[in-house]
Amino acid sequence: MPDKYSAVWVSHSSMGDFLKCPRLYYLKNVYKDLITKRKMNIVSPVLSLGVSVHEVLEGLADFPSEDRMNRDLVQWFDDVWKKVSGLQGGFVSEEQEKEYKMRGIAMLENVARDPKFLIHKRIKLPRAEMNPNFYLSEEDNIILNGLIDWIEYLPETDSLHIADFKTGKYEEGEGSLQLPIYLLLCNSLQKRKVTKASYWYLESDKVVEKELPDLDTARRDVLEVALRVKKARDNKEFHCPKGESGCIHCRVFEKILQKDSSVTHVGIGGFNQDLYVIR
Repeated sequence: MPDKYSAVWVSHSSMGDFLKCPRLYYLKNVYKDLITKRKMNIVSPVLSLGVSVHEVLEGLADFPSEDRMNRDLVQWFDDVWKKVSGLQGGFVSEEQEKEYKMRGIAMLENVARDPKFLIHKRIKLPRAEMNPNFYLSEEDNIILNGLIDWIEYLPETDSLHIADFKTGKYEEGEGSLQLPIYLLLCNSLQKRKVTKASYWYLESDKVVEKELPDLDTARRDVLEVALRVKKARDNKEFHCPKGESGCIHCRVFEKILQKDSSVTHVGIGGFNQDLYVIR
């Protein structure tokens, strides 16, 4: 019987880190501070904006579909924003913070005007203390986990529509593992078939429907990356492809280890991470 506590846990974000740079993956997902025993992450305006908007929109799922939109999304966002205001959200000036906060408000005003599928019935994947997860490979002791922003129930076909909220300015790349991972999670943790997938780009208020990947292809592609992660962990080899000088992805985390003067510790995050700002 596989042991979940010794398994290698992978997700869209952690595998994305690995594909960018194995050293980045190590510094964000494996390394723990010798004193605090916590992992570390870097806060930024982009991250704070995304987290805040997602908290509001995903929070709508806690209300019945028929009155889900009977609440002031901007006021809700204003309350959530207090948790990321100032340096703790990565903002280095009041002007910068105002710019990002206004972007978030504009996104939620768009949603309030046209909530699209948010007013329809939605389902949640089973979740206890950990994110929804399943064994991607019992033989290799690899667990895939993740949170899907929104899963709409489509009554006419008794099927599901998986949707992801995007707060960034750029569209998701074609080679992204996000939809394959979402498809695998839904297929393993509930009985209905996924028949639709979309990205909702909140800044432009554009919903882009994506072609669903083949289930076997999705599993093959995700497992291939997961096995590379496992091999690196087993061998304790996390080398930056740019060599010892590092790349744009891992170099900023190295500054934390070096206690660089540009680094400021701003608190402890929700995942028990030490949070830093790099000026």
